[in-house]
Amino acid sequence: MSKKDLIISPYEPQKLSYKNIIEGNMDPWVMRFIKLTGKGINDFDMIRDGETVLLAVSGGKDSLAMALALSQRLKWLPIKYKLKAIMINWIEHPIPENYVGRLHEYFKDLDIDFEILNEKQFPASFDGEFNCYLCARNRRRILFTLAQETGCRIIAMGHHLDDLVETTIMNLFFRSEFAPMNPIQEFFDGKLYVIRPMIEVHESVTKRLAETYDLPVIKPVCPYDQTNIRSSIKPIVKDIVKLDKLAREHVFNAHDYSECRIRRD
Repeated sequence: MSKKDLIISPYEPQKLSYKNIIEGNMDPWVMRFIKLTGKGINDFDMIRDGETVLLAVSGGKDSLAMALALSQRLKWLPIKYKLKAIMINWIEHPIPENYVGRLHEYFKDLDIDFEILNEKQFPASFDGEFNCYLCARNRRRILFTLAQETGCRIIAMGHHLDDLVETTIMNLFFRSEFAPMNPIQEFFDGKLYVIRPMIEVHESVTKRLAETYDLPVIKPVCPYDQTNIRSSIKPIVKDIVKLDKLAREHVFNAHDYSECRIRRD
């Protein structure tokens, strides 16, 4: 690692610039990450030539990593697709001002149209009630409305293999269902689809990417992020993986994804 590869900044000292990846100067593990994301896309025929994909960006490591992978794989694909990125900025818990410019710069460097929407996290319809389900439903409502208004049929979210495993455990033990977080999820009789390109990628990879490179990662303010059920399941999954390093893959392969396809006329 040479000194010119390092960046020194008041935000994240001693990290490599993500521009190295854009310029093709990347370690083999980064290339494997991009190709594994591409494998997920190809396995489930998520994106075809000429389609437009709306990226749901939270500002966290996973959505920023997804944007990076989807933009870079275009450089060696025989097809072209268009990417648009949307970030919902909760008015009650806004993005730190010093990160707004960094996020815009990041997506400009990736050649992805990027927009930040200021929305209320606690709409009046909640009647003062708030939990993880309502927050996720509110975010999804905003994304779906925007997708329909802009003519985007496909919304990409940054969920990974660990998310699938955790969701499977939550559904099995708390809802009596053996149901995963599907790679492709259909809504409104095929008018909209949510895709998860990183569904075969371990969370440790996106974590390593954020630790190694100067991605403009921000942690959205959430009063439940350390007390919700998912956060309690994460250490359980880690313990299981100590018994079998392929435990995540076993859960993935236990599901039937035959219906996970985008219907195209």
